[in-house]
Amino acid sequence: MVFRGRFSRSIDPKGRLLLPQEFRDAMAASAPAGSSEAGSFMLTTYDGALVAFSWNDWVELEEKFMRIPNPSPRVRAFRRLVIGGAEKHTPDAHGRILLSPDHRAYAALEREATVLGLVDRFEIWNPAKLKASMEPDDLEGVTEELSASGIDFSL
Repeated sequence: MVFRGRFSRSIDPKGRLLLPQEFRDAMAASAPAGSSEAGSFMLTTYDGALVAFSWNDWVELEEKFMRIPNPSPRVRAFRRLVIGGAEKHTPDAHGRILLSPDHRAYAALEREATVLGLVDRFEIWNPAKLKASMEPDDLEGVTEELSASGIDFSL
C-alpha cells in the first residue's frame, strides 16, 4: 500500500471530503480478504493536521502503546492526542468521508483541504497551514539530516 501525491479537495457544508480514488483503492487492498475492515482506516490528530493509517498499521501502533509499562507524562499527553483523537472511517459509496467537528477544528479545516500522500499514510491539511509548514527556513539542513539517516537526496 502506497500513498503518493497532493490533491486539493473541497469540504462540503456537511463536512464531507472526497478521498482520491488511488487512496481508496490502496486502503481496500490493504485489508485481509473478506475482512469487515476492507476500505476502513483510522484518522487521528497530529502536527496540526489529520493523519490516516491503514487499519492494520493502526492496530500495530495501538499494541505498541499498550506495551509501554509506565509512560512518562509527555508520552501520556501524546497518547491522548493521537490515540484519543482517533476515529474510524469508511468512505461512503461516493468515496467521501465525514470529518467530525473535532477533527475539522483541530486541523482548521473549513472549505478547502489538501490531501497529501506520504507513502505509508496520508495527511489532510488546511492548505495555508501546509504551505507554512514547508517554508524554506523550516527545511534548512534537512538534506544533512536525511543523509545521516541513510537517505541521499542531493539535487
